[in-house]
Amino acid sequence: MTTYPAVSRTPADSAVTLAHIMSEHDTNLYGTVHGGVVMKLIDDAAAAAAGRHAGVPAVTVSVEEMSFLAPVRAGDLLTVRARVDHAGRTSMDVSVVVTAERWNLTGPVTRVATAQLVFVAVDAQGQPHRVPPLAPGGPADQRRERAARERRARRTAAGSD
Repeated sequence: MTTYPAVSRTPADSAVTLAHIMSEHDTNLYGTVHGGVVMKLIDDAAAAAAGRHAGVPAVTVSVEEMSFLAPVRAGDLLTVRARVDHAGRTSMDVSVVVTAERWNLTGPVTRVATAQLVFVAVDAQGQPHRVPPLAPGGPADQRRERAARERRARRTAAGSD
């Protein structure tokens, strides 16, 4: 395993925002955007946040939770925000929030999906790579880290971590 300097990073240091206008090409037979298209954008943003935190590529280990809250339509501007909530030795818990609004209008903004994913940092040989510690900022960061630690404890108890 590759080591990494123990320089802490905050959740804001790794935050990523992706924006994409959905088109007819992204829709299913019901006229709404395929869940898989939204899932890919979630994974892309989460991987970028994890990679930023780690300083090396990060690969998806699991999608712990994903909720689709409202439909997305062609012409919606989808905004995907990802951030690292917890860093272990080589793994990171990343949370993602997805919102949608019409591309040509101001508001309203609708939360359309949320997700929790786990990533592992890897070196050039694909081996696990140590990640820097996470230094949560304010109370919201601390709440997110506590929740991520609880999810990790449940995974460990279930034997999946």
